[in-house]
Amino acid sequence: MFTGIVECIGTISSLSTSSSTGTTLTITTPTFLLSDAHDGDSISINGTCLTITSFTTNSFTVGVSPETLRRTNLGRLQKDSNVNLERAVSASTRMGGHFVQGHVDTVAKIIGVKEDGEARVYRFQPREKGVLRYVVEKGYVTIDGASLTVTRVSDDLVDGQDAGEEGEEGKGWWEVMLIAYTQEKVVTAGKGAGDEVNVEVDMVGKYVEKSVRGYFEGLDEGKGGGGGVLEKMVKRIVQEKMKGR
Repeated sequence: MFTGIVECIGTISSLSTSSSTGTTLTITTPTFLLSDAHDGDSISINGTCLTITSFTTNSFTVGVSPETLRRTNLGRLQKDSNVNLERAVSASTRMGGHFVQGHVDTVAKIIGVKEDGEARVYRFQPREKGVLRYVVEKGYVTIDGASLTVTRVSDDLVDGQDAGEEGEEGKGWWEVMLIAYTQEKVVTAGKGAGDEVNVEVDMVGKYVEKSVRGYFEGLDEGKGGGGGVLEKMVKRIVQEKMKGR
């Protein structure tokens, strides 16, 4: 579990791939990040939860599975690439961001960047459009491991106004704003239009959706539980209305 508050930026010092060990990344980092590290610890790399397999005072190594490479932007990393890093939460960690699992839902392409005073606005378009139902204005979204606030969303397949301005780029997107301080602390600030980022949506939305779906499926099937409770509530409201006539 993570908070989405990036602790530091690390640098890929080596990257290797073999048929026996798969893909291995070695990342150089400030010494403080590994001061309490152990083999087997979880660590977030660009928002992807991976396991430390070995470490020194200023570097650590992780293995990356083929599935992770397919679902994230880690497969596009090269030697000297920078990555966002965060250690797993501890009992004393301040929850300054939101609950982040490190399970990337999809990647998104940056389709627009514009300045707004000292801040910078980024517009993202996800590869899997289904995640848009979990992205809400003023809600949380994790971009390359950084907890950010959504400032604007277009859920429509084609947003009339923006589609007219940007053609295909008007189809399903959201925006976040990076203040000057955040720009210095995350790798996203060094990316531009066409680059990809890892995205994890707020898990709370997923749980709510599953609970609501189960509630109404129970109603449709005529079962007890949530559906039965809702049915009783409706009957009671109808009865009260009929009494008043």
